[in-house]
Amino acid sequence: MFIINITYKTELEKVDQFLNEHVKFLDEQYKLGNFLVSGRKTPRTGGIILSKIKSKTALERIIKKDPFNINGLANYELTEFVPSKTCSELRFLIE
Repeated sequence: MFIINITYKTELEKVDQFLNEHVKFLDEQYKLGNFLVSGRKTPRTGGIILSKIKSKTALERIIKKDPFNINGLANYELTEFVPSKTCSELRFLIE
């Protein structure tokens, strides 16, 4: 499992130009079962995605398809972790 920490490297006006395309990218990844949760950071400097992808290489291939990445708008930091404790609603995340 990975936490994807997205940090914008340009002004929000430019990010907003590609926001609809980014949302379509997210929708596709949810449909494929690759992403579990996502959202904006506060303050709005980027976003966070929780992915159940197990391979860093596979996740990097997916991220290359993100319009924010394609258009050079954001940096991506990947943090791999193994869930070991959770609330009952998220118990399915325990490997």
